[in-house]
Amino acid sequence: MIDLRLLREDPDRIRASQQLRGESTEAVDELLRADEARRSATQRFEALRAEQKSLSKRVPKASGDERAALLARTKELAAEVKAAEAETTAAGEALRTAHLAVSNVVQDGVPPGGEDDFVVLREVGDIPQIDNPKDHLEIGEALRAIDTERGAKVSGSRFYFLTGVGALLQLGLLQMAIAQAVEHGFTPSITPSLVKPESMEGTGFLGAHASEVYRLEADDLYLVGTSEVPLAAYHSNEIIDLEGGPQRFAGWSSCYRREAGSYGKDVRGILRVHQFDKVEMFSFCKPEDAAEEHLRLLAMEEEMLAKVEIPYRVIDVAGGDLGSSASRKYDCEAWVPSQGRYREVTSTSNCTTFQARRLNIRYRDADGKPQTAATLNGTLATTRWLIPILENHQQPDGSVRVPKALQPYLGGRDILEPAR
Repeated sequence: MIDLRLLREDPDRIRASQQLRGESTEAVDELLRADEARRSATQRFEALRAEQKSLSKRVPKASGDERAALLARTKELAAEVKAAEAETTAAGEALRTAHLAVSNVVQDGVPPGGEDDFVVLREVGDIPQIDNPKDHLEIGEALRAIDTERGAKVSGSRFYFLTGVGALLQLGLLQMAIAQAVEHGFTPSITPSLVKPESMEGTGFLGAHASEVYRLEADDLYLVGTSEVPLAAYHSNEIIDLEGGPQRFAGWSSCYRREAGSYGKDVRGILRVHQFDKVEMFSFCKPEDAAEEHLRLLAMEEEMLAKVEIPYRVIDVAGGDLGSSASRKYDCEAWVPSQGRYREVTSTSNCTTFQARRLNIRYRDADGKPQTAATLNGTLATTRWLIPILENHQQPDGSVRVPKALQPYLGGRDILEPAR
């Protein structure tokens, strides 16, 4: 949720943010009306309650006609207080609905436009010169590392098996990510895959992205699409200690996405699938430290990409392509030789106080007063990374070179040979 104080003081800034996202400015006006209605209802309720309390003190001391009049007014007040309380509750619910409809305020400097209007910040590494590059699925099948045919047989389209060196590659990659995170002071965490509705809503995944989420109706639980969700909710309704600096977590989880609306897109291989594994970084920090923390998470992602020796670029995502919770997002896109283009492998988002306000996560400032924390997230490694690793390190004879940093996680192997 956005800060209502900012809404009242500078509604035009919120409107401009909505326009940058390509979203409704009417939602801002509706929130302003709902905020005023709730405050008005609350004031009326509090005034009637104050009168009710005052009368209740006067009745025992009164007698005769005065007492009769006070009792009559007390009876009237009871009905008015009850009605005002109901009005306040309804106004509060309407305010929450309107509040949830407005996305986070976009940071100054975020590029305008939609999915294709990002700004390239830098390109890193040399694009390999590979004649007639094979795609990751052809390479993976030759290595007996990826089996999408049996994945589809068992579970349907966009499912797969990672077998043999494919499984070892993923496990090694994620272990290397966890090791790097621990080295940088992150707390490793294996998170739940199922969360309550309030956890999913609190992180902003039940708005525009609701169609992407798997729901278990019998239990009213959701399968997470990222460990960002349980990590964000980990400190919900708590006051946390940030005096020593940000609290940083690295969550290892399986992730599930319906891929609604992606019919016909990236159907080959494991680029766009329903289930994958990921190590996700998550930080709780003071709002004034969030921008610096965002760059720290991006640097962590680039450190991992350097370890697997693949060329990539960093982009500043345009306002119309931000998730509702993010005020700014940087993506790292790895070079995929078979496609001759870069594809996203990491995202890191600064969500400022948006998620923490929904989840009621606070810290104490220097005066001991509770303040809303900021939250940030970033991908450190995921199943999708196998695509650029296999493709950029393919050799003419069908083998695949193992990046040096990954070799200890594959028993020291430096080459993966096709199955004979």
